Amino acid sequence: MSKIPRRTFLRGVGVACALPPLEAMAMATARDRSKPKRLCIVYVPNGVSIAPPDHAAHKEWSWFPIGKGREFTFTKTQESLEPYRKDLTILGGLSHPRSRNLLGHAAGDTFLTGGDIGGEYRNSISLDQVAARQLGRATRHPCMTLSCDGGIGYKSRVSTLSFSPNGTPLPSESSPRQIFERYCSAGDAKSEEAARRRLLEGRKVVDLVKADSQDLARRLGREDKTRLDEYVGTLAEIEDRSNRAESWIGKPVKAGDASRLHLGALQVNPAEYIRTMCDLIVLAFQTDTTRVATYMVSREDGMGWGDQFPVIALGLKGGHHKLTHDRTEGFFERWARYDQFLVQQYAYLLKRLSETRDEHGSLLDNSMVLFGSACSSTHNARNYPLALAGGKNMGLKHGQFREFSEHVPLSNLYVSMLSALDVPVPSFADSTGKLDQIFT
Repeated sequence: MSKIPRRTFLRGVGVACALPPLEAMAMATARDRSKPKRLCIVYVPNGVSIAPPDHAAHKEWSWFPIGKGREFTFTKTQESLEPYRKDLTILGGLSHPRSRNLLGHAAGDTFLTGGDIGGEYRNSISLDQVAARQLGRATRHPCMTLSCDGGIGYKSRVSTLSFSPNGTPLPSESSPRQIFERYCSAGDAKSEEAARRRLLEGRKVVDLVKADSQDLARRLGREDKTRLDEYVGTLAEIEDRSNRAESWIGKPVKAGDASRLHLGALQVNPAEYIRTMCDLIVLAFQTDTTRVATYMVSREDGMGWGDQFPVIALGLKGGHHKLTHDRTEGFFERWARYDQFLVQQYAYLLKRLSETRDEHGSLLDNSMVLFGSACSSTHNARNYPLALAGGKNMGLKHGQFREFSEHVPLSNLYVSMLSALDVPVPSFADSTGKLDQIFT
């Protein structure tokens, strides 16, 4: 079989169409790069409905499955995951030790960091940013950071999952159209020139700030100098990203299928909006624009658009946060029906990743997709509800429900995930080892 370059085009009637991925293309690229490995994290706030074992709603509506190991049964909450049973693992018992005594909503800030924000706010680098430092070297964008509201929110009520090495929150994006234009659309000469101007202006600002900081450092005490050094370190990362961004200007975006996108989707239609965000992640992975993505479906504590999703989508009374505090008759089921809705959106993402292929096969087989919350039930930052899917080609042992004791920190999972991504680290946050039970 002859080898076909990946950038072969079909030309006719005045247009050029990129070929879909072909096996012959995979042969041509096999020597140039290994299979891309990807990471996606999807976060939901406010915990989940977990009825006690002696409650009538337990077997039907509790978030966690019934049974253990490989002999488990999904409840109605998770029944949409049944087609992906062999491609996922449900995890119970894991949490961040330093977040267990926090008011539950604040724990959302540390979901991907394991940081210490119990006293003085000292967050740290997030899992996705550790992965992006290495995986992002091969892509146009190191990572994609999405949320329902955009921006960063504020301490203890952030609207982003991503944090820099010094614990600074990184802004998320919420407009499907703007996300598509930034990550997935090909620019013309005019837009490329505008991009170069923005980068040049940004560099001028960074240079001015760095010069001023050097003068300021001479007049500061030790603690202030430490903080200033952290700030200057952030500027260095901005410079590095600026240089990388410039190197990609003018390079064509790899072909992908954008036919399912609803770029006009708004939060007033929760299902369409969430699925559009999922489709954008799939497209970014398919085009290899980025290999790392985070998506905060909505914010903690009734903040922002997402709090009204259960009202709009399911007709439930009150917002999501109010729903989690309801204790009237039938509240476990009412709350679980919204959990069910959220799990269905996760199942949709898995479906799209499993049916979308590039020259290396199914995207799901080469991607890890973590779904979860920083609370089990309202304000209880223990026993996080977690589902880890995908990564068939990355050494994951799926098809099970694993429960861990509190002696095992969630960061152990993160160390194992980084290792599977070929981003080995000796430790992460307060990790004590790896989770060999689900990783080979």
